[in-house]
Amino acid sequence: MKYAFVNGVILDGSQEMAPRRGEVMLTDGENIRELVPAGGALSGYETIDLNGRYLMPGLINLHVHLPASGRPKKKAQDPVKTVRTMTSNPISRAVLRKLCEGFARTELFSGVTTIRTVGGILSDDTALRDRIASGAVAGPRILAADMAVSVPGGHMAGSLAYMAHSPQEAVELVRKIAQAKPDLIKLMITGGVLDAKVRGEPGVLKMPPETVRAACEEAHRLGLKVAAHVESPEGVRVALENGVDTIEHGAKPDDTILRLFQERGACLVTTLSPALPYALFDRSVSHASEMEQYNGTVVFDGIQECAKACLANGIPVGLGTDTGCPYITHYDMWRELYYFHKYCGVSNAFALYTATRRNAGLVGLEGVTGSVESGRCADLIVTRENPLEDLRALRNVDMVMARGRLISAPKVRKMPEVEQELDKFL
Repeated sequence: MKYAFVNGVILDGSQEMAPRRGEVMLTDGENIRELVPAGGALSGYETIDLNGRYLMPGLINLHVHLPASGRPKKKAQDPVKTVRTMTSNPISRAVLRKLCEGFARTELFSGVTTIRTVGGILSDDTALRDRIASGAVAGPRILAADMAVSVPGGHMAGSLAYMAHSPQEAVELVRKIAQAKPDLIKLMITGGVLDAKVRGEPGVLKMPPETVRAACEEAHRLGLKVAAHVESPEGVRVALENGVDTIEHGAKPDDTILRLFQERGACLVTTLSPALPYALFDRSVSHASEMEQYNGTVVFDGIQECAKACLANGIPVGLGTDTGCPYITHYDMWRELYYFHKYCGVSNAFALYTATRRNAGLVGLEGVTGSVESGRCADLIVTRENPLEDLRALRNVDMVMARGRLISAPKVRKMPEVEQELDKFL
């Protein structure tokens, strides 16, 4: 379809974006054709009257685990046993595929037009990526990592990550993952809050430096970037020294870490959302132990400090939700922008820029999506209110367009208990 969006206010996704009025945006198939002055002839276009609403690029979520919903549980489950059950027979595999399709559609209907998956089950993420790209199912553009690489006793080992017992085995696992043609490779270099055994020591280094290096060298040889789960200063340093391209989460940096970021041309993907419940919720709600809450606070503070230091030193910072963690849903990317503004001190405009054009550039999609301009893919959302004034305007979107396909009045099923607890921190 060819659409003409009229009577709207355009937020173009640039770093210093300001509301633009008096323009008409024309789409032609998958792409934005051009922006023209209002009042011209629109023959051949279906007209969409925005009635003063705000048109902007679709959001880009750089850290998603598709198989999980984010629904909180009172008691921790064994992820290895859960994945084993989900992949045990053709019927459970079909159910798993349908679940992931539904979660991807939820991302899209909430205004996220591109996601980057960083730890899934087998090669299901790349398979879904291809089904969405072919038009067989509705969903956002997917950059997929499929299974990650961990080590025995490491983060998500045996569930969303294979276990490498040696550097050579890490190389072989990278090759195995690459057979499905993923868009990146994910490493689990440190533990996390739930892996920690000692108060004050979350994110303990699990993957030896030589294993990190071997995996990165093989991934780069195959033309794939490497993202790494890292939640301690030692882990960040080891990751950067041995070839990782994007640090996921982060930790309190020192001068060496900041220098390594700059020398290696690496970037940070900030994920404030998953640490907030552990750090700030009452433990009667989060069901976290005292040690888990303390360690959650260490991680939450470290992520903030890493993001602030990177921004202050010109190191690129992107945003993702780590959806799948408790209380982190597939419809709440807008909260990550809100937290970025609230806890890292950026403007609303910079948060929106980061979640659109900046995120696109960090994953090689600069010039493809992330902005409202001629030639970009028609990945767009419409809101009633102005997110530059209040990012909560992104909470509900009136329209979503993904690769030129328009979805009017998209609806997502939300979790009232999640909404109630998270809203206390707005």
